[in-house]
Amino acid sequence: MPITYEWRSDFDNAALNALHAQGFGHPPDQTNWRARLERHSLGWHAFILDTVVAQQYRGKGVGAALIATAAEEARAAYCEWLHVDFEEDLTPFYFDACGFKKTTAGLIAL
Repeated sequence: MPITYEWRSDFDNAALNALHAQGFGHPPDQTNWRARLERHSLGWHAFILDTVVAQQYRGKGVGAALIATAAEEARAAYCEWLHVDFEEDLTPFYFDACGFKKTTAGLIAL
C-alpha cells in the first residue's frame, strides 16, 4: 500500500479517531479533529504533538518520513523552528531518527 504524505489536506475524522485510538490505546471516540485544527494557525514556530503511525507500518521509516514532511512544509511556510514534545521512551526516535536536538524550554499551561 503506497503511503502519501500530505500537508493541510482534507481527512476523515472517523479514520483519524481510529488511528489515534490504536496508537494511544484507548477506545475510539468522536473527536472533531477538523474543528481542533481550525482553531490553530501556523506562525513562526511549528509544533509536533502525538505523532502516531498505524501498527502495521511501524519500524519502516513512516514516522520519520512524516516528521521530515512536517519539517519541509513548516520550512516552506517560513517557520523558524519546529518543536516537539514527547515521552522519554521516544527520545531515540525524535533525536536519532528525526534529527531533533535537545533544548531547554518553558511551558505555561493556559
